Amino acid sequence: MSSPEARLEMYDDGSESPSELMSGDMTVSNTPRNTTDPSLPGFNTLDEPIRDTIMRDVRAVGSKFYHVFIPREKNTLLKEWDLWGPLVLCTFMATILHGSSDEKYDGGPEFAQVFVIVWIGSMIVTLNSKLLGGKISFLQSVCVLGYCLTPCALALIVCRIILLGEQTAFLFFLRFLVASVGFGWATYASIIFLGDSQPPNRKALAVYPIFLFYFIISWLVVSHSNV
Repeated sequence: MSSPEARLEMYDDGSESPSELMSGDMTVSNTPRNTTDPSLPGFNTLDEPIRDTIMRDVRAVGSKFYHVFIPREKNTLLKEWDLWGPLVLCTFMATILHGSSDEKYDGGPEFAQVFVIVWIGSMIVTLNSKLLGGKISFLQSVCVLGYCLTPCALALIVCRIILLGEQTAFLFFLRFLVASVGFGWATYASIIFLGDSQPPNRKALAVYPIFLFYFIISWLVVSHSNV
């Protein structure tokens, strides 16, 4: 006994013709694109020259460096975050702080070690901030911590210049003072930018890892020597 054959039939209600089914509005708006001011709506860089794009990004990075030195506007680094500045600072500091390239180990950190300390350290500080109820995103916090390395990087440059002379107790004290100023300014700037994102009753728990993070970086700066 054979079973009835199953059939799948599809019917068209005939309400629309094939031309109507494939029709659509493909008109292109003649409204001019905004390629000059990123703050205005409709900003588009598709028709922007590459040189203008690069220069705009460079100016944006420079503006963030400036606001680290004068941290008046608390939301400056949080509005349009990027990781270009932190990457440049981390690479620069790792290059200066890495140990001698000869076979004799001079006690200085290697390039990769500095890189790991900066990035992993900033991620741990950010994770702690998020666990405490921080209101900013993960990458925003990493951006702020990275840009606030600027005072430490400048302190490293000054200490490197001091190391060109014959080292004495006074010059070591001078390097210690410069590194301390860089540490204090980096910590102060980061707290200005990140302080309001933490619950008031947990702000001290969020500030302590920031303090420890910049202390380690500053210790690498002051302990760096030519020996």
